[in-house]
Amino acid sequence: MSHFIDVRNAEMVFNTKKGRFHALRDINLGIDKGEFIALIGHSGCGKSTLLNLIAGLLLPTEGGLICDNKEIAGPGPERGMVFQNHSLLPWLTCFDNVYLAVERVFGGKESKAQLKARTQAALELVNMAHASQKRPNEISGGMKQRVGIARALAMEPKVLLMDEPFGALDALTRAHLQDELLKIVARTQSTVVMVTHDVDEAVLLSDRIVMMTNGPAATIGEVLEVPLARPRNRVELAEDATYMHCRKAVLDFLYTRHGAPQKEAA
Repeated sequence: MSHFIDVRNAEMVFNTKKGRFHALRDINLGIDKGEFIALIGHSGCGKSTLLNLIAGLLLPTEGGLICDNKEIAGPGPERGMVFQNHSLLPWLTCFDNVYLAVERVFGGKESKAQLKARTQAALELVNMAHASQKRPNEISGGMKQRVGIARALAMEPKVLLMDEPFGALDALTRAHLQDELLKIVARTQSTVVMVTHDVDEAVLLSDRIVMMTNGPAATIGEVLEVPLARPRNRVELAEDATYMHCRKAVLDFLYTRHGAPQKEAA
């Protein structure tokens, strides 16, 4: 059975000043439409490298990647990216930051009124319409991330790619945005691939957790199904037996079978 996203025998080798660095080996992963996948592992295990391969920001040294029956040969509007650093242009308002992305994708096909309506709808989706005329330096870190998510969603991507989007936020803001993301994904039925270092975040949000072995030459060590019904409520799940089982399975993989990698000698 073909998947919406197929990663087939992907390898990634970087040429560095110190020589060749084998980042990823033998990556095989199929992702179905509407699925929420979390990529987790220790620092240096290639999570972001794999995400960048799906985004088309990197091309594999060996193997290939398919999205919606087309080879991934570079970035494309069908794959929207949200970074840990929001990457908003500081001289533009929140509205204009989103509008810029909308214009790039739909500018040749729609009127200015339609483009503005798309922009407004995306800001409303993440509850940021009230700050549309503010610039990034006038809003909080959590609000910037909301605008970053709005910008990605405004392009109506088939896949939403997220690289630790909440990693730099305080715990309370992070929890609030996780809950918002659950609602947004339920509404948009987006296919999501998210890199995270947070075990609870992975279990709360995802349908499957892809656990990476330590680098170099990292690969997929195990894929864990998360059989929790949606919609999900973090308070109700706190003592849920299935939630706790999934959490323990990830912790066991990361810290018992694939303990934190040794630091290189100075």
